[in-house]
Amino acid sequence: MKIIKPYVQFITPINNSAILRRIEECGRVCYKSENRITSDSAKEFVKDIIRRGHESVLEHCSFTVKFIVDRGISHEIVRHRIASYSQESTRYCNYSNNKFGTEITVIEPCFLKPDTPAYNTWRESCQSSENAYFALLEHGYTAQEARSVLPNSLKTEVVMTANIREWRHFLKLRCAPAAHPQMREVATQLLNQCCEEMPELFNDIMEELSI
Repeated sequence: MKIIKPYVQFITPINNSAILRRIEECGRVCYKSENRITSDSAKEFVKDIIRRGHESVLEHCSFTVKFIVDRGISHEIVRHRIASYSQESTRYCNYSNNKFGTEITVIEPCFLKPDTPAYNTWRESCQSSENAYFALLEHGYTAQEARSVLPNSLKTEVVMTANIREWRHFLKLRCAPAAHPQMREVATQLLNQCCEEMPELFNDIMEELSI
């Protein structure tokens, strides 16, 4: 059994300047102010529409991200409806195969400290689930049948594509203090990366949440 920490990565190459230009081109149609587009007008235009709450314009651009999280957190991610998803399937992935290292991979909970009784209890539970999973496979059951004993902590990969307005909504909810700690852990990673790649579109969320 392998234990890893969750993480997130961009699938879509991010070109911040191109994104800002497209948003400005689309947004200025509303005001018929295309004549005001200059080589450096996009940043201020985008900041202004966000300040005024005119975020429908942000729906003209999207990007794709891959989350490496546990199965429980994946259920929270896919509840966001205005998005497209592809997810690692426990029906079709047989973790006894060599490409999976002949083991299951689990996500370490951020709220458990290693080498404590609670952490050891969690680890032993996951190990027991792995043993039961492989035992069912040896008894002739298929991967989709044996998966019934896999733990909630099982690692899964979720690819999510959404427009920028929906990403902003996602991050405001999932980075908030009231969010599940494991959800907040990975959502905050994404927000930090978004602020690095697209500051005009996401810095205000960082400031609002005081992260």
